[in-house]
Order: sequence, then structure tokens, then C-alpha cells
Amino acid sequence: MRPPVPPHAHVDAFFAEVLRAGEKTPEIRGVLERWAPDEAMLVSVLRRAVPVRFLEHVGTVPPWSDHPLVLGAVVRNPRTPRVLGLKLLPYLFWHDVAEAAASPWIQSAIRTRAEGLLKDMLSEMRLGERISFGRLATPSVLPLLLADEDPKVVTAALDNPRLREGDLLALIRSRDVGALLLEIVGASSRWGQRYGVRLGLVLQPRTPLALALAQISSLVKRDLVRVSEATGLKPVVQAAALRMAAEPEPDRRSPRSAT
Repeated sequence: MRPPVPPHAHVDAFFAEVLRAGEKTPEIRGVLERWAPDEAMLVSVLRRAVPVRFLEHVGTVPPWSDHPLVLGAVVRNPRTPRVLGLKLLPYLFWHDVAEAAASPWIQSAIRTRAEGLLKDMLSEMRLGERISFGRLATPSVLPLLLADEDPKVVTAALDNPRLREGDLLALIRSRDVGALLLEIVGASSRWGQRYGVRLGLVLQPRTPLALALAQISSLVKRDLVRVSEATGLKPVVQAAALRMAAEPEPDRRSPRSAT
């Protein structure tokens, strides 16, 4: 749980003293002793452009460095030195590591290391944590979440705004893609109506038969021909594509009468 936000005036006053202390360690130590800030106060101030020496002091000297949320705020500060950020990452809660990985403001080396740590942490996360992580993971970590065995995690990852269509199509086309991902993609309100995704599902031999056949009627003739000639697909899928391709275009697009 995040600490409550302290009164803005108190944060401003504390921040002003931190700025006056500058890069002088004795003055920084004095400010911290006078204010004795709690976790919430420190986190609020660490969101601002504080002196580098303040970041180093709070991130390495107890009792301030004993609080993972404070360390997370240090790592996410754009002014934090690379060496310090890399040193503190392993001591953070997974959510703070995820925020660091997604931050465009901190050094790329810290973001890259954060993504590596998240991949290692994933196997230890509980279901609820994986669902939450799926909604905010970065593109390099998303494939692991999209391969999860729980449909709630996969659904959350598909809703992640950082998921790009090209990356999803690469997963759909992969040889070892799971049927769970294919089924949830087909039912997704975000992805299921995209033409490229529909075509990708039809061209994937591992797509469940009913799902593949359901996409056939939405394909244009050139892609129907492509499906009918593709190798590795189920014969019934290829036959359906060939039959649909042979129909006059206007007839295929109009509602089909029952037979």
C-alpha cells in the first residue's frame, strides 16, 4: 500500500530546505535530522529534482534506506546516478521495479536491468500480482505474461496499452504459441476485430478449428487464396477458404441465406 500524501505545504517547505543543503552531506544530514520525514514525505520529495547527493544519502543511509518504497522513489528519480539505481533495484517491490522499467525518464541501463529482474520475479508472483503486472508491463516482458496459463493474466496483458499489434502478430505466428492465447485474442474486443490479427489466426496451424473457420468470411480474396495454398493448415480450413474465394465478391459480403 502506498503511503498517504502529506500536506503540500509541508512537502514544499521540506523540499526548499533540501535544495538549500545542495550537494553538502553535513547539511543534508542536518535537514533530515530536523525534519525526521516519514516515508510519505520522503517519497513525495523524491518525485522532484532534488540534489544528487540527497538521493545518494537517502538511498544508502539508514533509517531512510530501510524503506523499499523510498528506495523505489530514489530509483525512479531521473537524477539518480546509474550505479546507485542499479544497486538499489534488487531491494524494491516488484511494482516499483515495473514502474522503473516503464519510465522514459531514467537511464536506459536501469530500465533494462529492471526488465531483467521482472522476468526473474515473475515465477514467484501470485495470480493477482501477475494480473496487475500484465496491465503495466513493458513490451519485452509482455510475451511471458501472454504465455501465462491463467486466462485472467493473458486478458490483462492483451489490454496493456504498451502491447503493439506487430508484437502480438509475432507471437501468433510463432511455432509454440499456446491455444489459450489464440482463443483469448479471437474473443478480444481490442484485437479480435483487427484484420491483420484475424488473418494471423487463420494462418496459424495451432488455432482451434472453430476459431480459424470463424475468421474466414472476413478475409479478402487475395488472402483467402493465400490461406488455401498455405502449408501446414488443416485441410478443412483451406477448403473453406478456397470455397469462399470462388464466390463472387458482392455475394460473399452480403448476408448469406440459410441452406
